[in-house]
Amino acid sequence: MSDSSTAVATPPGDAAAQHSNPHHARRWLILVMIGLAQLMVVLDATVVNIALPSAQRDLGFSNDARQWVVTAYALAFGSLLLLGGRLADLFGRKRAFLVGLAGFAIVSAIGGAASSIEMLLVARAAQGVFGALLAPAALSLLTTTFTDPKERGKAFGVFGAIGGGGAAIGLLLGGVLTEYLDWRWSMYVNIIFAVIAFAGSFVLLKNSETEGPRPKLDIPGTITASAGLFALVYGFANAERDSWSSISVWGFLAAGVVLLAAFVVIQQRAEHPLLPLRVLLDRDRGGSYLAMFLLAIGMFSIFLFLTFYIQLNLGFTPVQSGVAFLPMVATLMASATSATAVLLPKFGAKPLVSLGMLIAGAGLFWLSAIDVTSTYTGGVLFPLMVMGVGIGLAMAPAMSVATFGVDTHDAGVASAAVNTAQQVGGSIGTALLSTLAGNAATSFTAGKVPSAQLAAEAAVHSYTTAFVWGGWIFVIGAVICGLLLRSGAPAKAPEGASEATPVAVHM
Repeated sequence: MSDSSTAVATPPGDAAAQHSNPHHARRWLILVMIGLAQLMVVLDATVVNIALPSAQRDLGFSNDARQWVVTAYALAFGSLLLLGGRLADLFGRKRAFLVGLAGFAIVSAIGGAASSIEMLLVARAAQGVFGALLAPAALSLLTTTFTDPKERGKAFGVFGAIGGGGAAIGLLLGGVLTEYLDWRWSMYVNIIFAVIAFAGSFVLLKNSETEGPRPKLDIPGTITASAGLFALVYGFANAERDSWSSISVWGFLAAGVVLLAAFVVIQQRAEHPLLPLRVLLDRDRGGSYLAMFLLAIGMFSIFLFLTFYIQLNLGFTPVQSGVAFLPMVATLMASATSATAVLLPKFGAKPLVSLGMLIAGAGLFWLSAIDVTSTYTGGVLFPLMVMGVGIGLAMAPAMSVATFGVDTHDAGVASAAVNTAQQVGGSIGTALLSTLAGNAATSFTAGKVPSAQLAAEAAVHSYTTAFVWGGWIFVIGAVICGLLLRSGAPAKAPEGASEATPVAVHM
């Protein structure tokens, strides 16, 4: 990775560069469409999670099958993200975005109409396929549409706020839909978002054609990357129910590591690599990818274990649980938009990402003080708001810098790498923190007389253990990202290019 700093310069041809951007005049309307698509993808996970118990009662499937409703989506989405990003680069971001929207809507309708668990699982896997095409296309469109650093900061602030707060909003929406309508609306609601975003994007977006011969798809790289990511996600998913010593866990994890190592070797030799290593080896992008990866691990402890605590210990309904997360959404959105619009152009990502992760870690440590007698106002509300500030301060700048300075024809796969970091981080967070929490609960009850009070105390102890580990992950991430990220504000793109220009990349 390079140690050289990126110079800050304002090019004389800024107006000409904006004129050459076909999306510049309608960029804010495009942001609305991209935001809707991003919200749909982010909402989908938590909306479906809230609806699962109702779906299980309706369709009559087992607890093991219930896990596969979540895992089927994660496997397809996580393993195909890099391919989806490269397809957007090869065949056009508008085409990939529209196909992703249309496909996501169609399979959501199939899932909502499911009459059996098999039909629902197929629909969830297909959602993952189209999500893997849609998510990188959305981020790369944002990257190539907003070229001015100040406007880019505002746009990525909105995008980052949706990414960080959308999951919490999904808890509320899922509760409302399940309680007042039907679990099937957790799938049907995607159609509303997709239709609006598709219609607007069809009119507003232009497909930019690449000059010269179109690069070929890296088939060996695609196979090894997809299979490797599949094995990793599947291995961590198995760790939730099997022991780490089970071959279904370590066998798939080992296979994933081997396949991804082969993928790196292939990328070094391929004429048209799926993921050019120059995208990863820049210090700023490497630090940003790592930040997104670690944020995904830490955020898992917030949403999963805090949802358990709020519903099982405080007795909140699903709708009340969703409302309980809204203060965090408010502080996250405020910090994300101000961080990228005001602070990032002045100070760069390094202090924002590190400080944000430290603040989020402090919030998790504070939250770990809850016990069986705590209340929402006295034990949860203020730590939750602090975590929102920290996550917004770190996530939005990291997401912006992760795609800054990359060649325009690599914008799709660079965006896919961001999504991949989040997906793999979430999978690791699910497995690792669930294991740590389970071990903590077992140790807490060892040698004690079973009782309802003991069970409640053990559950809370398992949650707080996960919060402490999540907090330390944020602290360690703050240190590492602080060392990787460069000091200073991001540079301005030269004339005639988007901000995704090779000039800003120092190898």
